[in-house]
Amino acid sequence: MFICNHCPFVKHLKKDIVKLANFYTKKGLAVVAISSNSVTTHPQDGPQYMAEEAKLFNYPFPYLFDESQAVARDFEAVCTPEFFLFKKDGRRPFELVYHGQFDDSRPSNNLPVTGRDICFAIECVLSGQPISSVQKPSVGCSIKWHPEKNQ
Repeated sequence: MFICNHCPFVKHLKKDIVKLANFYTKKGLAVVAISSNSVTTHPQDGPQYMAEEAKLFNYPFPYLFDESQAVARDFEAVCTPEFFLFKKDGRRPFELVYHGQFDDSRPSNNLPVTGRDICFAIECVLSGQPISSVQKPSVGCSIKWHPEKNQ
């Protein structure tokens, strides 16, 4: 998943992301969070503050800093939070099976945070069931790209 410290959409889901990760890592899911935001424009999303955030919320997953933003570009990530789910079958390469939202809850819509969309996809992968190709994209804060340098 792509997350960051400052985004209100991430803050809205943070405790539930931790609950989901704790639950599914016991079932064999590997979870990684990545922050790709520019620290030039958003210093609060830098490694020192990421470490504090991970400790404060007891992240049960690595929280990695994508300083070059190459990982975000390779994934074609556009916002935080944004979720990617891969499955692995034997010797076959990892396959992206879900790229979408956590659920329909937003900081201002009063819908409960359930994790419905991502949990359904995870359950399908863990049980060997197909995942629907109809996937709602994530909604959140745009990734804060490094400012263009004058040439």
